[in-house]
Amino acid sequence: MDNRADVRDFLMSRRGKVTPEQVGLPAGTGRRVAGLRRSEVAMLADVSVEYYAKLERGAIAGVSAGVLEAVARALQLDDAERAHLFDLARAADGIPNSGRARRRASRSPEARPSLHWALAAFTDGVAVVRNAQSDVIAFNALGRAFYAPLIGDGGRTPNLARFQFLDPVSREFYPDWDRFADMCVAMMRAEAGRDPHNRALQDLVGELSTRSDTFRRLWGAHDVRIHGAGTKRFHHPVVGELTLAYEEFAITAEPGHVMLVYTAEPGSPSADRLRLLASWAAEQPEHRQTITEGS
Repeated sequence: MDNRADVRDFLMSRRGKVTPEQVGLPAGTGRRVAGLRRSEVAMLADVSVEYYAKLERGAIAGVSAGVLEAVARALQLDDAERAHLFDLARAADGIPNSGRARRRASRSPEARPSLHWALAAFTDGVAVVRNAQSDVIAFNALGRAFYAPLIGDGGRTPNLARFQFLDPVSREFYPDWDRFADMCVAMMRAEAGRDPHNRALQDLVGELSTRSDTFRRLWGAHDVRIHGAGTKRFHHPVVGELTLAYEEFAITAEPGHVMLVYTAEPGSPSADRLRLLASWAAEQPEHRQTITEGS
């Protein structure tokens, strides 16, 4: 696959983030770059300047794992960035992601009853399943109520990225909107590296790049992120402020799909508000279905 532009932009953006002081080199005077020079990265990676310049032009096909590791160390890449670099190299080599191939060949996971049963088993927290392009394809009962602003009046499958950048309601739902925007794009960028043949993701990136200046700027930064775990703040229109811990679980039967579970600290105001939200949802006819499927 010809992904030279992505490789070039990623390596240049990472080089620009590392200062000479961070790697124990003198800053000197008359520097024309914000971060390291190519020659400095080459020295740190123990390759020739010509060879590193070739890599930064995007010619990463056939590069050994040892060289990739050396470049990752020189650029001080974190785990997500290192994984992204290796994903870009695999794509350049034309090595298919067998898991993604199985995903495209299998039936849609939202049609699998056992997945819905698993979601329904979470009764005290928000549980949803999203795919690689951030479509939310299934919810438990509390998840359906929690994500009511995202679901809206129905129609197209709710999408976290589209909601983030194109729906003004997201700025009320996410008090830390800028942080959420950074995370959203960084996860999409990582997923694009893992599965460069995901046409739905490519189409979504094109749509958001056209319609959102903020998305276009963040996409151009080439930052990558692994979601994993953490804490987020929300403002729900029914119960108000919520601070929730989240855990992300890969669904191994469906590569590219993950289950997100949000829970509140026991005894906290957020836990009380989640219970209130569950009670509210039980009283709403449209929320009585335990699981909803993307349409």
